[in-house]
Amino acid sequence: MNDKFLPRNKSLKSLSAELRKNATPQENKLWYEFLRNYNYRFNRQRIIGNYIVDFYCDKAKLVIEIDGSQHFYTKNIDDDKERTAYLNSLGIEVIRFANNEINESFYEVCSVIDERINHRLK
Repeated sequence: MNDKFLPRNKSLKSLSAELRKNATPQENKLWYEFLRNYNYRFNRQRIIGNYIVDFYCDKAKLVIEIDGSQHFYTKNIDDDKERTAYLNSLGIEVIRFANNEINESFYEVCSVIDERINHRLK
């Protein structure tokens, strides 16, 4: 499924724009220090269905999520599982990193992203 054919809840457009303007420090670090100039194009705060994902690469069908502490509560863990299952049903792989991984292991995070993209594009 090509990017332009992915389902999108257009009512989320203003929220998506707001999230781009108010990105977390970890999202900004990953964007400005790695993804913005990566070999394949990424979109920030991309709407897919009824969800807004942090980063999306159409070429590799890959979503990258940067999780703050709120994602580690039981309700949010269940919501994230549901979200991941939905994205997987569209053929999209989801990889998640915690804020502290961006802060403490940035180059390892970049390496994992690069490896997953290369694997998916084989």
